[in-house]
Amino acid sequence: MESSNLSRQLRSVLEASPEAIPLQDLLVLIDEFVVNSPDSLFHLEEDLQKILDEVVHHASVFQTEVFLAVLYHLNPILPPTSVISWFDIVIRPALREPKLPTSSLKHATDLIVTALEKTEGAYEQKVKDFRRRLMDLYLLDAFNEGSGPDVLEWAELDDVQRDKRSHWKRNLENILLQFGSKRPEDLMTEVYIHFKTPNSRLQLLMFLNVYTSDLSFVQSSTIMAAHPLTSSIIRSLLLDSSSTVCTAGLTLLVKLLPLYAVHARIILRSMLGKLLAVLARILCWKERPPLTVREDSDDPPDLAFEQELDREMNRLIPIRPDLDWERLETTFDATASHPPSSRPYFTILYYLYPSNVLKFLRSPAQYLIDNTALSPYTVDWPQALKENEIRRRSEALQPLIREHVCHPLIPWRDSKAELSDDEFWTKYPVSRITSEAGMLDVRKSALGLLAHNQCIQEEEEETATQHKADLTARLIRPIDLASEKATISLQDMIDMTTALKSNLDVEIVHPESQWPHNLFVSLAQQSPGEVAESSEIPAHMAQIISGLQRELLLLRNELNFELWLSRENTQHIGRLYQDRVPSKSAEAERQGLYNKLRTYRAQVVTLEKELREHRQQASSAKNKYAEWNNELQKKLRELRDEKKAWITEAGNLRAAEKEAKTQFAAQGKLLADAAQEVFLLQTQKKENQHKVDRLHDYERQIEQHIKMQRLWIK
Repeated sequence: MESSNLSRQLRSVLEASPEAIPLQDLLVLIDEFVVNSPDSLFHLEEDLQKILDEVVHHASVFQTEVFLAVLYHLNPILPPTSVISWFDIVIRPALREPKLPTSSLKHATDLIVTALEKTEGAYEQKVKDFRRRLMDLYLLDAFNEGSGPDVLEWAELDDVQRDKRSHWKRNLENILLQFGSKRPEDLMTEVYIHFKTPNSRLQLLMFLNVYTSDLSFVQSSTIMAAHPLTSSIIRSLLLDSSSTVCTAGLTLLVKLLPLYAVHARIILRSMLGKLLAVLARILCWKERPPLTVREDSDDPPDLAFEQELDREMNRLIPIRPDLDWERLETTFDATASHPPSSRPYFTILYYLYPSNVLKFLRSPAQYLIDNTALSPYTVDWPQALKENEIRRRSEALQPLIREHVCHPLIPWRDSKAELSDDEFWTKYPVSRITSEAGMLDVRKSALGLLAHNQCIQEEEEETATQHKADLTARLIRPIDLASEKATISLQDMIDMTTALKSNLDVEIVHPESQWPHNLFVSLAQQSPGEVAESSEIPAHMAQIISGLQRELLLLRNELNFELWLSRENTQHIGRLYQDRVPSKSAEAERQGLYNKLRTYRAQVVTLEKELREHRQQASSAKNKYAEWNNELQKKLRELRDEKKAWITEAGNLRAAEKEAKTQFAAQGKLLADAAQEVFLLQTQKKENQHKVDRLHDYERQIEQHIKMQRLWIK
């Protein structure tokens, strides 16, 4: 079909003309055009551009759906430059539309992903620029939960605009994830390029946490291990000062290390020194206090002064110039910086290389020097690491060693054997490594034992009833703000944290539908006029917003990690259940075999008795057989003699038969010769028969003539 006719049909469909054909028929025509007339694509694109300018309204979801379907069916012959040109005018507005159908959204996503994959020929540079642009849109144009201006702008938007921005970010993220599943190395390269920008690292780490949680990433983990992006993530954990970025990076590493252990064991072994240096950095992390806001002063706090004061108190070691790394100081300026939790990170390292981790904690600097790990600072490891602080925090402040059980392989393998011999987890799946590493933590192992005991108790009705009767609800005492000092029980805080992280049923006694009013008490003390006249956000409100932003990002990061951990634990539980089912069946089979053995033993006794009887019968039968055998031998001799007489007689008969046959043959030959002579005579007779007949006629005539002559004579 010609491009002009196809454009006319498309225009009628977009205008909802009564003469328009159904959309499915139009798509069939486009498929025929792709097969038969791919050379007319340029003219068709010009017609599509005119139709877009004259007919299509971006507010119409139906027209957008039709246009995306047309482009999707033209995708086999569309060059990447065409998709890039249609991105701003059609695809990008469609990705912001919340009401767009799922099929159309899939069409738009497939168009972009297909264009991103085509890097051959003259399109390579344009496709790379398009990839970079998509990543820029995800980082700069989409909603960023870690940006204060974005949060304030979000608060001013109505529900429609919020839906559009949410769908825009979700669709961009989905496009990048699909592209990463097909071209992981190219996506990692783009992330690596943008990771050099400090303000983008938090967003990229959150994206990588989502990307690594996808099932398709398992096959890409080998590429990730060898990619420079992994080195950049480790470098960020060593050099950046943002605790939020460090927390997200640690969560990402905890997820990556089991994957590297399974799919990139050699690379993981080579980066062990850097990973342990990250552990030392986290252990020595200093908490940044919140900004002080004086209640008797109307002046806002000086952020620059506070940051300068914090730098003076906590001097940072300069970075080596050859690394070309720009340090990220802080992500949220108006909130306290709590140190990242090193517990999950220590647990997975302790599970993979227990002897090396303990050797590192004994002498961190010397261990890194022995393993030829280069320092990223301008000073060497002995000056960069505070060994006493590392020991003190690992033993007292963050009792990592005390709250982990002894690794079963520590008595049998030293640090050198761990790095030279094959690891014990070489043939383990990722789920088993993750689950067994978690059980080294005393808290998790205690919760596991508690859950196991509860399962055993629930199987018995009496113990289950007693267990339910013994459970009592513990309440957290309310905080009295009337006094200037808040009293909170440390045990209550520990109990609540443990309950929230142990999947127990927590009952909320007095649920609140909104944030407590006491949190914003200082804002309520201001008059409406003062709030309206103030163009800037109050300092305490900025601090609250920054704190909530940070908590939101950390909670999302922790939720993503817990979902990934739950998936790996579920896989491990499934494997254990599969191992348990054969063990149960083997036990049942063993019991059945034992019962059969007892039956077989009784049968053996009976069979032995029968065997003795059969032997006696066999002995008597043997004697009878001997007598019978003698009789048979006698008969056999007689039969042999008779057979010899028969053979002699048969020989005589054969000789007589041979002579008779010879006579028969000679007689047959004589008979044949006689028959031949008879045949010749008969033939000769037949040949001379007419002569004989004529002779007889002549004789009769002669007799008649003689008679006539006699008559004449007389």
